Amino acid sequence: MDIKHLQYFIEVANFNSFSRAANHLFITQPTISKMIKNLETELGVALFDRSRKQLVLTDAGRIILEQAKLIDKAFKNLEVELDNLTGLKKGHIRIGLPPIFNAHYFLEIVGSFHEKYPEITFQLVEDGSKKIEEDVRNNLLDVGVVVLPTKNDIFDHFSFMEEDLKLLLHPSHPLAKNEEVNLAELANESFILFNKDFALNDRIIHFCNSVGFDPHIISESSQRSFIEEMVASKLGVSLLPGSVCKQLNKNVKSVKVVNPSISWNLAIIWGKNQYFSYAAKEWLTFTKAELSRCYR
Repeated sequence: MDIKHLQYFIEVANFNSFSRAANHLFITQPTISKMIKNLETELGVALFDRSRKQLVLTDAGRIILEQAKLIDKAFKNLEVELDNLTGLKKGHIRIGLPPIFNAHYFLEIVGSFHEKYPEITFQLVEDGSKKIEEDVRNNLLDVGVVVLPTKNDIFDHFSFMEEDLKLLLHPSHPLAKNEEVNLAELANESFILFNKDFALNDRIIHFCNSVGFDPHIISESSQRSFIEEMVASKLGVSLLPGSVCKQLNKNVKSVKVVNPSISWNLAIIWGKNQYFSYAAKEWLTFTKAELSRCYR
């Protein structure tokens, strides 16, 4: 048995399928089937019940899967430790970013870090705060930018920006002439929001409820540009951060929202109890210093 046997077993268990696991690993199905069969022979137990339509772990398979994950995690930690010995000559950092975030300064910081450590590579993943939190918790991302509050028992965080949301609407809308709009005045409007993977969705609904109405949501999207186009087409209104509204075209207008204003607070999160590579630690230290300079 070697680590590959266990890693292939974990992938088959995750996908509940030999074929999908093989596709994910870029190997053939016969190869992965043979590896699992060899593992079963060596351990003397069946890992999967193959008599059903869907692949199901046996009792022994479930126990071995738990241990296989621990072994795989320890092996990956060993690889990271060995990378650390190279003194940041190489490494890989996985970062989650919400697409609603104006990432101009953030990406400049990533670029500056890359100039200092050119052999360190980056994986940038766009998703909503909820999905980013999930991926950081499951060690699929090293760090992520999310909307606070976050789960302080699971994550450490560094807050770097707070700003108010603004009402986004078509220039011909009656409220477009106002300098500010009470949130309660939007009770009869049709809303276009980010989808439920975004913490901002929950935040907007909460504040609308606090002034006595449930927002009538006609559409949800994961793309800022699509929300802007829908507002420009007079399909409804939206609420977006002030920094984002500054970048929008002349087909839409933004207005201050009051009574209450709705703010969002952005932070970088990372797992409290997860192994953090030296490259990721150095990037976080560098980024915290630069964000403090840019946003404060």
